[in-house]
Amino acid sequence: MPTESGDNIILIISGPAGSGKSTLCDHLTSAFPDSIERFVTTTTRPPRPGEKDGVDYHFLARDVFMERIREDGFYEWAEVHGNLYGTERARVRERLRGFKDLLLNIDVQGAEAFRRAAETDPLLRGRLVTVFVKPRTIGDLRERLLRRGSEDDTSLARRLQTAIEEIPEADKFNHTIVSGSKADDASAIEAVYKARGGKA
Repeated sequence: MPTESGDNIILIISGPAGSGKSTLCDHLTSAFPDSIERFVTTTTRPPRPGEKDGVDYHFLARDVFMERIREDGFYEWAEVHGNLYGTERARVRERLRGFKDLLLNIDVQGAEAFRRAAETDPLLRGRLVTVFVKPRTIGDLRERLLRRGSEDDTSLARRLQTAIEEIPEADKFNHTIVSGSKADDASAIEAVYKARGGKA
């Protein structure tokens, strides 16, 4: 197996809530199970129905999360909609010792933090491939969030406002996918993965 100096890539997928990031992540890990694995990030958000610790997220109490921040235990972390999210250094380093590429579903703040970290961290330098998933319109995004059925009026308005603020960040990413049908989106993310060194 390669060591930390291997050629694994870290594929980061970001975009507004409801843009289809999770669907794309699920597609990649299903289409290329021997080549890429989803990296499980850490959050203080309570689990949603059906979510499992260590599978969907590593769920931590807020005080434990804050202690790990003080220990510089995260490559990136951010507070989003009142909850903390982060990518733990030790877990990234452990997974990169394997042979698979890593897939991260993180917000635009997290992606920016990874870009900054890659400037000084030899482990990350040259490995990052970033993709922004962009809704066709805010109206389309609103419909997707409503279909998800997990947003009240306040949460919906907050997520749409966040999306308006995040969309201009797309220019900072290596690739942008304007979300359409599931099939089109799947083809687009496969093309990105294969072109940027994925082991498909």
